[in-house]
Amino acid sequence: MVTGQPMYAAVCAGAAAWLVLDRERGLRRARLLFAGGGDVPAAGAWSWRRWVPVARVRVRVRREWLCLVVAGVLAVLATSVLPLVAGACAVPLAGRWLRAAERARARERRADAVIALCGAVAGELRAGWQPGQALFWAARDTGALGGEEAAVLAAARFGGDVPEALRRAAREDGADGLVGLAACWRVAVDGGAGLAAGLDRLEAALRERRDQRERLRAQLAGAWATVGLLALLPVVALAMGWALGADPLRVLFHTPAGLCCLAVGGLLEGMGLWWAGRVVRAGEEP
Repeated sequence: MVTGQPMYAAVCAGAAAWLVLDRERGLRRARLLFAGGGDVPAAGAWSWRRWVPVARVRVRVRREWLCLVVAGVLAVLATSVLPLVAGACAVPLAGRWLRAAERARARERRADAVIALCGAVAGELRAGWQPGQALFWAARDTGALGGEEAAVLAAARFGGDVPEALRRAAREDGADGLVGLAACWRVAVDGGAGLAAGLDRLEAALRERRDQRERLRAQLAGAWATVGLLALLPVVALAMGWALGADPLRVLFHTPAGLCCLAVGGLLEGMGLWWAGRVVRAGEEP
């Protein structure tokens, strides 16, 4: 009797496993019938997600917080809290610079969208569409109107003041070319001039201005490289000090003369980078 207990236990375990598998097969069949045949795991397939609750946490790390990471590494190497303080002060400045760069990229994308809008409207007009219909379809494809898209499209479809709506949309960064589109629209409506020909000339002018800006940026690439080299000179000096067997971080952060040199050098470095960047940015203006 005692020797038969393991056999009974094995039978019971097998029956329990069969019931579980049959239940999984029934659940899979129900999902296929009522969930539209989505992604359903195979019958009897084990998945750890069924037994372990998973909490998905999405953490968005901003790039400016990397200043604290670099400052933390430098603080460990220098055994001082001053790099952490400097890194904390650099976080808002880096965030401001990154946001300005993102706004500049968004401005360029909007300017390219306005150029594409002019070409698309001219093409729709030549295809036989009326001006309001051409603007409606072209604006939906290019996305050049931004937050004022609904107002401009409503004016185009229902006979509103399209030039005024375009001028309001031109207030956004990079959308100043819409002022020319509004002027072409006003001239075509009031004077009966050809809107497609005016849009072609406007598109050519906007493209020429964009190409001129890109050529100027390419010519100033060397100047920006010089600014970046000036920013890296202190790091090169520290590396040379380590290569010569000195301990520049200990001198800079743990001696009075080093702290004075660090303060004066950091101030001069910041002023030099600001002045060089200002000169180069002034050269980028058309």
